[in-house]
Amino acid sequence: MTDKFLEWLEKFAPHLISALIIFLLGILMTKIVLKIMKKGLNLRHTDVTIHKFLISVVHTILMIIVIVSTLSALQVPMSSIIATIGAAGLAIGLALQNSLSNVAGGFLILFSKPFKCGDYVKIGGEEGTVDEISILYTTLKTIDNKKIFIPNGAVSQSTLTNFTAADKRRLELKFSISYSDDHHKAMNLIRDVISKESRTINEPDPPLVAICEHGNSAVVILLRVWIPTQDYWEIRYKFLEEVKESFDNNGITIPFDQLDVHLTNK
Repeated sequence: MTDKFLEWLEKFAPHLISALIIFLLGILMTKIVLKIMKKGLNLRHTDVTIHKFLISVVHTILMIIVIVSTLSALQVPMSSIIATIGAAGLAIGLALQNSLSNVAGGFLILFSKPFKCGDYVKIGGEEGTVDEISILYTTLKTIDNKKIFIPNGAVSQSTLTNFTAADKRRLELKFSISYSDDHHKAMNLIRDVISKESRTINEPDPPLVAICEHGNSAVVILLRVWIPTQDYWEIRYKFLEEVKESFDNNGITIPFDQLDVHLTNK
C-alpha cells in the first residue's frame, strides 16, 4: 500500500505543485487587479455604490477563473468542471430566483441612475431619503427616521418619483378666503410674502398668484413659485405661516366649510 501511494505521489506531485503555484499566483494577481481597479475608480470619483458593486463582481469572476485553472492543473477533466459549474448554477438559480431578480434590478438602478444616495424619492407607496443602494435592496430613511428596505426587483418595476433630481422645484399652495373679502387685497398680501423671500426663482416662470376656483364656501387663490429644491419644505412652511399671519392682520378670513339649509313649510 505504501509503495502504491509513493508511486502515485511521485506521478501526481508535478500536477499538485503546478496547481498550488497557479492557485497562489491567481490569488496574488486577483489582489493586484482589484487594487489597481480600486485606484482607478477612486481617481474617476465613481459613485460609492457602483464602486463596491463592481469590485464584488470582478472579485467573484477572478476567483472562479483561479479555481477552474487550479482544477484543470490537477488533471480534472474540463468537461466535468463545466458540468459541475452548470449544475451548480442551475440549482442556485432555481433556489434564488427572487434574489437574482433583485440583483438584476440592482444592475438597472446602478447603471440607469434614476436616483442616488441622498435623493428624496417615492417608490410605489413608500417615500423617503435614499440611504443605501445594495445589490439586493434599496434602503429608504423616512422623515421619522424609520428604514424601509425595498427589493431592487420591486424598485425596477415600480413607478418612481425623484423629488430632488433637479436643483429647483415648483411650490404650489392654495389659500381659501371668504366671498365677502376683497380678493385683490388678499392676492396682494400673498405677493408681498413672496417678494420678501429672496430665494424664489423667476425661471422658467415668474411667481403666479391667481384665483383658481370658486369653491362651495370660499374663493380659492393659487400660489405658484419656483424655489431651490433643498429649501422646498422650509419655504413651504414659511409661506403657510406668513400668509396666515398677514390675512389675520389685514382682516382677511379663512372660512370654514359652510352648508346653507333651506327649510320650507308644506
